[in-house]
Amino acid sequence: MKTLFVKSFLSLAVMALPCASWAQANDPKATIAELDARLAKLGVAKLEGKEKAGDKEVPGLFFGPRKVNNNYDMVDDIKKKSGATATIFVKEGDDFVRVSTNVLTPEGKRGVGTTLARAKAYEAVSKGQGFCGDVDVLGTPFSACYNPVKDDKGAVIGVTYVGFKKS
Repeated sequence: MKTLFVKSFLSLAVMALPCASWAQANDPKATIAELDARLAKLGVAKLEGKEKAGDKEVPGLFFGPRKVNNNYDMVDDIKKKSGATATIFVKEGDDFVRVSTNVLTPEGKRGVGTTLARAKAYEAVSKGQGFCGDVDVLGTPFSACYNPVKDDKGAVIGVTYVGFKKS
């Protein structure tokens, strides 16, 4: 009887594992923490030079020696592992411009060169604060998180974003 109970318990625990990982995989807070940690491992964020982003000329955003402008490895890996959309923005004037993203425009192209909408997330990251909540990303509703990217002096020079499409 005890063996049957243990086997039943273990079977239930094994069946629950995919549900637990699914719940975590749809958590924008956990997913943006993973993206930010991976970027931090590369080194301190800094701006250097200029780079094309769509039809805009924007600063080059580096984490350590790695430039993220027009480099999609990290955002595509987030999508592959969690199903989330992910973007790295660089600050250009008063705007935050997408320089690395897996977010697609209605035409099916990466949204590189598009800007962060001037809404609650913009207000928060402009003040150096994170934001999590429901947002519209290029016309589609998402449950999302945004975090400011700061240089070694604490100035906001970019933004990270992770979002899950709302059903």
